Amino acid sequence: MRLDKFLKVSRLIKRRTIANEACDAGRVMINGKPAKASANVKEGDIIEIGFGGKAVKVKVLNVQETVRKDDAKDLYEYIV
Repeated sequence: MRLDKFLKVSRLIKRRTIANEACDAGRVMINGKPAKASANVKEGDIIEIGFGGKAVKVKVLNVQETVRKDDAKDLYEYIV
């Protein structure tokens, strides 16, 4: 699944266009490397997103095309 779509489906970022812009600006990394919006996301990947002064780091647990809002949190786990 594309990175921008995963960020939207998992609800880490609300809109796919905003996820796309974050990737273009270099604020999203997969496994420690800057990633484009078209990068492929698979289970076990570590995604780091820079939000202003904070960074969110998550591990991908599951990849699904569509998810209900309540089940979106099951797609990833936060890493401290």
